[in-house]
Amino acid sequence: MKGFFILILPALFFACNSDDKNAGIVKDEVVITNTTDTANLTTIQWIDSIKNLGRINEGQKLEVAFRFKNTGNKPLVIQSVRPGCGCTVADYPKEPIAPGGEGEITGSFDSHGRENLQRKEIAVTANTKGSPYHTLFFEVDVFKPKVQ
Repeated sequence: MKGFFILILPALFFACNSDDKNAGIVKDEVVITNTTDTANLTTIQWIDSIKNLGRINEGQKLEVAFRFKNTGNKPLVIQSVRPGCGCTVADYPKEPIAPGGEGEITGSFDSHGRENLQRKEIAVTANTKGSPYHTLFFEVDVFKPKVQ
């Protein structure tokens, strides 16, 4: 058995060290290009990346949108969007945004079972220079109406 393990270990090591940097990864039906390919990186300007949504009643659902602009000279590809918790659902443009074009990341927050000040974040990954990672924030004060 030890001999079998010794033979398999090198094969696993070499299989896991593939060096194909041009390979894309399919995620949410969008091909994610390698973010280190500097020839295809662009810049993004967040028109609004932080929002205070005021006060709502506990149990309400709230919609939020974060606008952005492609300020570079290559198509902007939003590769993934991940809400920070299960109470928030987010969506994003699946098609590349042309240079000079605008788009938005949308989210839906369910305040059911949540009270007081809620600070939520949405993590965005895109083919942007500097860093591919961006974080959007929103906060909302959720209060439970007093029953009389």
